[in-house]
Amino acid sequence: MSKIIPFKAVRPAPDKVGLVSCRNYDDYSAAELAAWLNFNPYSFLHVINPAFAHVQKISLDKRFKGVALKYQDFKNEHIFVQEENPVFYVYEIESKNQKFTGIIAGTSVEDYQNDVIKKHEDTLQYRVELFKDYLHQIQFNTEPVLITYPDSVELNTWILFKKQSEPLYRFSTTNKEKHTLWKIDTNSDINWLTTHFENIPNLYIADGHHRSASAELLYEENKHLKNYNLSYFMSFLIPESNVKIYEYNRIVRDLNGNSKTEFLKKLQENFIIKIKEQELWKPQDKFEFGMYLDGDFYALFYKKSNDEISILENLDAQILYDKVLNPILGIGDLRNDERIDYISGKQPITAIKLVVDEGEFEVGFMLYPSNINEIKDFADNNLIMPPKSTYIEPKFRSGLMVYEL
Repeated sequence: MSKIIPFKAVRPAPDKVGLVSCRNYDDYSAAELAAWLNFNPYSFLHVINPAFAHVQKISLDKRFKGVALKYQDFKNEHIFVQEENPVFYVYEIESKNQKFTGIIAGTSVEDYQNDVIKKHEDTLQYRVELFKDYLHQIQFNTEPVLITYPDSVELNTWILFKKQSEPLYRFSTTNKEKHTLWKIDTNSDINWLTTHFENIPNLYIADGHHRSASAELLYEENKHLKNYNLSYFMSFLIPESNVKIYEYNRIVRDLNGNSKTEFLKKLQENFIIKIKEQELWKPQDKFEFGMYLDGDFYALFYKKSNDEISILENLDAQILYDKVLNPILGIGDLRNDERIDYISGKQPITAIKLVVDEGEFEVGFMLYPSNINEIKDFADNNLIMPPKSTYIEPKFRSGLMVYEL
């Protein structure tokens, strides 16, 4: 049984929504960030980065307080407005090749604690603590957790019907996406949607494990206050079939003292190697890996054992770690080792070729992306995927929706 609730969202005034909402802060280069802050006074970047010019000179506590103050300025200037009553939303993101449609709602911290909302990634405690402190200081959240639910013909039909109504927002962004938002505010629709989700036994976090863990920690530290809003966190819920899962490819700075010949010989113990020379080859199936080394592409086919192996040992990212990254290249900590970096599968293979050709990295590995069933298998068996196993879309725009604590 999954519990979702409507909430009194704070959102941009309709005439300013395209100017206010922005990509994730980390997606901007320093030059882009400076440009948006200089030329767009409505950008939510002013809220989440109020001390841009002095970011290295002030404490975290002062930065957090600056965020809270700037957010209040946006409300005072009526750049943001608040719903009078709790509502749900249907939200759609459309790009050239993909369309994502789902529901914005509050999801239960207790469901997260009781494994009704399931996880597949580990969290770093310092990041959980940092974001918890951030939420405590600023008292709002604008980054929903991306959660999937089982495909439902009934729910899809309901959403399709709601999309026939006049939207609250319809706007385009500079990265050529179209965004449309519908408000769900009648008692009959709210009750129907709430009841429908009560019949779903489990939900799965696709993206946002640190955000949900921080919400839980904040709730635990303050549950004596009996603050209803702290009992839930904002989520964007979409059907399982609608998520787009990319791989995270690996690039490594050196061969750990091995010559090219020695490295290839060690790879042959577990892989059949086929040189592809200048062909931009990428894996076509599980247990296949691409590699770029010394100006050539290679196809690596894993010599899979017939012995029964665990779900974890069957994961391509784990195979690469167990057979190559750790024993041959000497990489132990995938999160913190400075010799390894990651490039999402959304970027072309040429991005890997470029960084290797420039000499900063010596070898790149391309993986085949996981699918939603593989992710659910991990979650259902209380297993954790290796760091940077998946890059999942859609990505929600900051400042489009605010959940106040």
